[in-house]
Amino acid sequence: MFSLVFQNAWFAAFLLNLFLISIAQRYPLLTKSGWINAGILGTILFACLGWKGWLSVVIYLFLGFLVTKIGFSYKKSKGVSEGRDGRRGPENVWGSAATGAILAILLEILHGHGQYLIFIGFASSFSAKLADTFGSEIGKRWGKKTYLITTFKPVSVGTDGAISTIGTFASLVGSFLMTCVMYSLSFLPSLKAFLIVFICGFIATLMESLFGALIQHKIKWLTNEVVNFIQTSFASILSVCLALLL
Repeated sequence: MFSLVFQNAWFAAFLLNLFLISIAQRYPLLTKSGWINAGILGTILFACLGWKGWLSVVIYLFLGFLVTKIGFSYKKSKGVSEGRDGRRGPENVWGSAATGAILAILLEILHGHGQYLIFIGFASSFSAKLADTFGSEIGKRWGKKTYLITTFKPVSVGTDGAISTIGTFASLVGSFLMTCVMYSLSFLPSLKAFLIVFICGFIATLMESLFGALIQHKIKWLTNEVVNFIQTSFASILSVCLALLL
């Protein structure tokens, strides 16, 4: 009976994530509801992509948490820090990872067909999101001068569509780091795939700033989490298109 239970990849993934989250939830990474949703996400990733897909997003969450905590007291004093002392809620979990989860499920539905393109899209979604997190968090802390991406006029830190020199460089670093993670976990089989994911992750971050400056403040339902989903989806689509062309 025990062996029959573990022949079901989904049930095994659920049990594993339940066990791991019961241990990890004592750490201040996510809210209680955030942990529940992280468990759902982890189950999807482990069942569809195996331990490497699961681990890649764990590393993403960890790196995102670390960079959020850099200079947190300063950012809090300026009113530009993440709420809940940096803990992420369910909206943050899915805003960052919904695109990746959809691609993981698509790969399962297709029984592995199109793996190369799906893996590139999956990797790009998280490279884009980590690039955004690095640029935003480091830019808030050390970006002395911030400019609106559409006009390059000076604006206050935290303004939708604001960019800074150090924040832009940090976005490059974030995209590069996450691309390295995906490469080391065999989601990217070649240097060409590596460069596509790295570049698209960074481009999507610039697009997100442009989107924020032009549209986000005009539409009420365009929350940061919705914009994150648009950004990660854009990165995935762009990377797949480049992979097909190249």
